[in-house]
Formats: sequence, structure tokens, C-alpha cells
Amino acid sequence: MRRGPWRRGRVVAVFAVLTALLLLAHPLVPNWAGNAGSLLETFLPWAGLLLVPLLVAALIRRSALALVALLLPALVWGVSFGGRVFDKRGTGGDLTIVSHNVNDENPDPAGTARALAASGAQVIALEELKRSEVPKYEDALAAAYPHHSVQGTVGIWSTYPIRDTEPVAIMPWTRALRTTVDSPKGPVVVFVAHLPSVRVRVDSGFTANGRDAALGLLSDALFADPAPRKVLVGDFNGTTDDRALTPITSRMQSAQDEAGDGFGFSWPASLPLARIDQIFVTGARPTAAWTLPATGSDHLPVAATLTL
Repeated sequence: MRRGPWRRGRVVAVFAVLTALLLLAHPLVPNWAGNAGSLLETFLPWAGLLLVPLLVAALIRRSALALVALLLPALVWGVSFGGRVFDKRGTGGDLTIVSHNVNDENPDPAGTARALAASGAQVIALEELKRSEVPKYEDALAAAYPHHSVQGTVGIWSTYPIRDTEPVAIMPWTRALRTTVDSPKGPVVVFVAHLPSVRVRVDSGFTANGRDAALGLLSDALFADPAPRKVLVGDFNGTTDDRALTPITSRMQSAQDEAGDGFGFSWPASLPLARIDQIFVTGARPTAAWTLPATGSDHLPVAATLTL
């Protein structure tokens, strides 16, 4: 006897429900097993692609049951990520900042610097600076950005005066700094950071422990700072969906999430799959956020305009 449309496609319906549960219950995926939870959350928005083969299977099976079941994960994805799809950028603002992991193997540092300067940003933060290449960035940015400081492998360039610049200890060598930018609307404390890289390995899973430890030190320094207006930028090797970034995301706004256009994926530059380069703000309002065109780096530059 041939089964009707409400009895066909039960397996597809089950997988649809499981996809919805995955999107809803990802915080319950444990991190003790190779940081599996953080790995899932790094690419969590892409879980929506699971709906495509399930929809095809439901149509092939002509299953009303499966089609109705697919509404559940579609609804969950829409509630979780739908708001990021739309353009939330506004106009105006007082301070534009660009952050870019320039890649220590960048074949054209001067060209990269000129491209960033062309954005018109008042502040440019760079990560993964190679010591021997720093003069090339300095020369290319000197005219438009007379105020700058390089600490270890991170640096900041500004059209406005900067002061009290110092390294922030998050690793044995310097990969973070703190400075004060004296903007016309008052001082803004800026932290620039490059957290340790992560890898996915068969034997150890998602190797994020070093990143997480550095993030804890960065968070301690950031929130011990009494400044009311703070901006944190850099390469975090993690997304805002990753629970590891909760110490930051629970107390600061993500410029891209609040005022961006789309997901703002920044890595890898050739086919962006994740937004691991971030601009976080407290004491100011993100007005607009976006990514800039590719340079000689494997990351895209990220930018945000803030209302002070």
C-alpha cells in the first residue's frame, strides 16, 4: 500500500528536528572533547546549509511531513541569524577605525597600507606585523597618520594624537597593546590584540586552549581599565558565536552585529567563511560596520564608524 504525504519522509523529518536541536542546543555541546563546542560555534551560521539537502530530499519524497518539519530549523536559524543578513548601517558618526591582520608574509606591505589609508579611517590598527616590514607600513602611512606606535607584532596609526601607549601581556611575547586616542569628542581607549592561532587536528581536535588563555588575560586587562569609552579590535581567531569570547561579548557590543551589513566574514580572504576579526565597543555606539576589499593578506580588513 502506498503511503500518503504525511507518512512519507519520516527520516528526513527526524534530521530536520535534529538540525533545529543543534542550532538551539549548541551551548550544550561540551568543550572537554577537543573543544568541540567552540569548533561548532565557529561555523554555526553555516549549519543552515543543512536545510538544502533536506529540502531536496523532502521534495523528492513528496513528503508533507518533512516539509513541515523543515519549518522548525528554518525558524530557529532565522531567529538566531536572520538579523545579521540585513543592512543595519547608519550614516554619520565621529570616529572610523580599521583593523587588519596584514599577514607577516604579505607580499605588498606598502600597497596594503595605502589601501587602508584610502578608507579615510582616523585610526588604523594592524596585527601580525613583521619587524623587518614595519618601516614600509610607517613610510606609507606617515603623511596621513602622524601618530603611531608599534608594540611587538601589533601597531596603531592615528590622525589624532595618541598617548599612554603600552603593551598588554597576553602571551610571552607582545601581541596586544593599549593606547588612548585623543579625538575631538574626547579620549577613546583602544586595545589592539592578536590572539593565538587555532587549528583542527585529528589527534587533539580544535586547538583553542592557548587562544582561550590569552583571551582571559586580555579580558582582565580590558575590564580593569577604568576608562568609560573603550574599543577593542584585532584578530581573535574566534567568532562572536564562540562561547570562548563570552567574557568580551557579554560586556561589549560587536560593531558588525549591531551595525553591519551581512555576516562580515573576514577569513580566509579568498573565500570568507568566518568573522574572526572583530571590533568591540563600550561607551560608544556603532553606527556602521563593514569589511574592506582584499589586500595582500589572507584576512579582510574590518572597519567600523562609531558615534561618540
